[in-house]
Amino acid sequence: MLAAKPLIGVIDHPGRHRDALVDAIARDGLAVFAAASAAELPETTALVVAHSLAVPSREWMTLAERWPTLVVSEDRRDDDLLKAVDAGLIDYVIEPLRHAHLLRRMIRRVVDVNRLAREREQDRLRLEELNESLETHLAMLRLDQQAGGQIQRRMLPVRPQQLGRVGCDYWLAPSLYLSGDFLDIQAYNERYTLFYFADVSGHGASSAFVTVLLKYLFNRWQGEWNGEAPEALPPRWLAQLNRELLDTGIGKHATLFVGVIDQQKRYLHYSLGAQLPMPLLKTSEGVVTLEGEGMPVGLFPDVCYPTLGCDLPSDFSLWLCSDGVLECLPGASLEARLDELQQRVAGSDSLDTLRRGLALGTLSSDEEALADPTSGREELPDDLTIMLVSGFGDESA
Repeated sequence: MLAAKPLIGVIDHPGRHRDALVDAIARDGLAVFAAASAAELPETTALVVAHSLAVPSREWMTLAERWPTLVVSEDRRDDDLLKAVDAGLIDYVIEPLRHAHLLRRMIRRVVDVNRLAREREQDRLRLEELNESLETHLAMLRLDQQAGGQIQRRMLPVRPQQLGRVGCDYWLAPSLYLSGDFLDIQAYNERYTLFYFADVSGHGASSAFVTVLLKYLFNRWQGEWNGEAPEALPPRWLAQLNRELLDTGIGKHATLFVGVIDQQKRYLHYSLGAQLPMPLLKTSEGVVTLEGEGMPVGLFPDVCYPTLGCDLPSDFSLWLCSDGVLECLPGASLEARLDELQQRVAGSDSLDTLRRGLALGTLSSDEEALADPTSGREELPDDLTIMLVSGFGDESA
């Protein structure tokens, strides 16, 4: 369907001169409407060609505000022409019948310019509407994320807490509201303390949903455990979780550390899946990295995870960090940052001490963290979590 021709309004006194002017303009295929005054022109008029003698001087400004207007005159020294130009008219043509080709070209140019201006204005209004809709959806998404963050943090264990002769403290900072990092620690009975430390790939809502699955599965598996063969529990849990993540088909994997502390024998049974950085065990003799390696959880089927363990001295602290902590440490290489982390752990006597060294602000209380986990720090490039498990004090076995 052909687009409608732009309507050109001609304001001039009736007569042969107006008829000739209309014919000259219409020769270019334009639709023309002749009138004696602006009041007679239809609203669909795209542009007005007005003779300087046909419009009272007081009406030029009103005419120019309503339509784009060209002025024609027979004499450049015409006082009415000067008044029209002063009122803000687009342009003027002297002797329009003699220069009809120039007039038609100017009309075409002005029509095109105003068409583009209208299109730009329509685009601007459409963009404003889209931006307003986008801001509304972003606000709703932000509220959803904040609510999800509140629920996720309510799922975390109380901090700090004491489970028999084993204590636990932690700090978790999502890169925005929801985190792919998660941890938990629970007392199975007076002898065994179970805990895990997870870093799900990515961050945000999809990773946070996996942490909900982790919480549910570990609670279920803990309830099913009969308290026997603690050394087999961590690798079995990782193998089961590996199958669960693969079966869901959500494309997420995780690095995990699962531990069982035997408070009676002062022994740590553990297994791990691609944990980085590796857990650091701090004792009176210094800081050592726990041994072992394993595949990420949720990437490959039929993975067997290692059965590992180590003795725990009477006074120890076990430090677990997500890989986000490495982003906050100096060093040109991964090895340099891991060494820096080990040195900082060696010089830290509390979780707060280590965290302050990362220049992330003061450690928030549980209430502050639940209200706004991003308070007191800049946005992080990745989720960051530190977990400290310690015991047994100076008590004798």
